[in-house]
This record gives sequence, structure tokens and C-alpha cells, in this order.
Amino acid sequence: MPVFVLLAGVLGLLSVGFGAFSEHAIRPNVDAEYFRYLMTAVRYNQVHAVALLALGLGLALPLASETAGRLRIAAWLMFVGTVLFSVSIYIAVLLDIMAITYITPVGGTILMFAWAALIWTGWRANEAG
Repeated sequence: MPVFVLLAGVLGLLSVGFGAFSEHAIRPNVDAEYFRYLMTAVRYNQVHAVALLALGLGLALPLASETAGRLRIAAWLMFVGTVLFSVSIYIAVLLDIMAITYITPVGGTILMFAWAALIWTGWRANEAG
């Protein structure tokens, strides 16, 4: 559990820091479309930081080992997907290397797998209970 709470904190800090930096330092220097990309990345980063925190806290509960294992899979997918999705956009806009955004859909797909893993976890726990 502590690793996911730590990683959620890192993602949360990154989202707030990059959101503020984007608003004050990047916005005046990029076109509206690039700024829209940034705000999408910040929003996904923030939402998934909170979701990862919830998963980390959920892992502190007394759970069946199978349920805990599935939650860990969902949590790792959530972290990796968020990094690939949001950070690829941050880097692309910050360095004006839009080719890096080819990584973005990979991150988005991994995030969908994270949510699917959470559905799977709930489904299986419901069947067992």
C-alpha cells in the first residue's frame, strides 16, 4: 500500500506543479490548441492521482489475497498509464516535440486496462462474496 500512496502523491504534485507552470509560463507562449492538450494532460493526471490514492488506501484494508493482487495490477496500470499519457503531452508541448505524443495513446490504452482491471477486481470479489 505505501508505494501506491507515495506514487499518488508524486502524480498529484506533478499535476498541480505542471498545471500552475502551464498556466503562468507556457500559456502565453503556445497556441490555444497546445494549451488545450496541456490541460487535458493535467486533468487526466489529477483524476488518476486521486484514483491511485484510493487504490493505495484500499490495499490497506483486509482483503482476500486474490483481490489485493488484482488491485495491485490495477494500481500499477493506473500509474504507468498516467505517466505515459500525461508526461508525454507535458514533454511534447514543453519541448515542442509533438512526435512524443505517439506515446500518449499507449498511456490512454493502459489507463483503460487499469479501469478494466478494477472492474474485474470488483466482479470477482462480488462473485466470491
